[in-house]
Amino acid sequence: MIESILHTLPQVLFDGLTLGAVYAVVALGYTMVYGILELINFAHGEIFMTGAFIGTAVLITSQTWGWLQMFPVWFTLFAVLVIASLSTGIMGVAIERVAYRPLRHLPRLIPLISAIGISFLLQDIVRFITELKRGIYILTGPTLYDEQLTLTVSSIFSGFTDIYFKATTIILLGCTLLMMIGLDFFVNKTKWGMAMRAVAQDPETASLMGVNVNKVVTLTFFIGSALGGATGVLFAQQYGTIDPYVGFILGLKAFTAAVLGGIGNIRGAMFGGILLGLIEMFAAANLGLLTNGMVGAEYKDVFAFAILIIVLTFKPEGLFGKAAIEKV
Repeated sequence: MIESILHTLPQVLFDGLTLGAVYAVVALGYTMVYGILELINFAHGEIFMTGAFIGTAVLITSQTWGWLQMFPVWFTLFAVLVIASLSTGIMGVAIERVAYRPLRHLPRLIPLISAIGISFLLQDIVRFITELKRGIYILTGPTLYDEQLTLTVSSIFSGFTDIYFKATTIILLGCTLLMMIGLDFFVNKTKWGMAMRAVAQDPETASLMGVNVNKVVTLTFFIGSALGGATGVLFAQQYGTIDPYVGFILGLKAFTAAVLGGIGNIRGAMFGGILLGLIEMFAAANLGLLTNGMVGAEYKDVFAFAILIIVLTFKPEGLFGKAAIEKV
């Protein structure tokens, strides 16, 4: 059994890293909003889903009208990422302005319910539009860079299998890494990032020091939603098929990753996403082997939520979070 697990380990780790990168970037949206407002934006998974649909719809339209062949593939992908990012970024700002800002000073349960309502609303809007245009709500679009590649491992380590992946996997890993590094630099090295950290620490004092809290909150929602939308496009390119409910479970897992790393901690969210992706892919590949066929790969989702329960029970502040002392 150990030999079988080790035999497929390189492929499992590579696939887990790919999935974990998606979780990590989506988790950033949760952790940024919570760090500023202490609000769990449960609509963020649907913003990710909307970005996937916007990007795929642009590619389908370009293919139908013949625009897809007019430009280099790299330019087309870049343009789709920009369109989806701007669209979902503006959407995130609008959601904050309409659904969250009027409820900001009310008990936390009320904006949380509003976030859940926005989540279901986005699901149904996307499903309605997709069924209206295509008759079905499952969307499959053209995939760019779908060449199959192989990373030879067996010639170096005879006990392991080679790693098989698509070219889009490298693009996904590269883009998500750039987004994570860029966000970390922005938050820690720029004036707007300093303002975000100040508001996260004490919004009232930051306001007295001249920081426009509303602008900082708006910027936070824009950046988090734009990153989520771009990741949605990369997810659609990687896995090919999307539906209006793809953001629900993925959003919950990304939230789990944020809690695992320490919600409110940006680097913690990145680490939590990668770790969760690796654990989930390992479970999917080896559950049947470890349980003698009693439990299959379809139970891999149990691991994500079991981790959430364990973390909340034994270390609710997360791996990188700090326990807050509340004065009464």
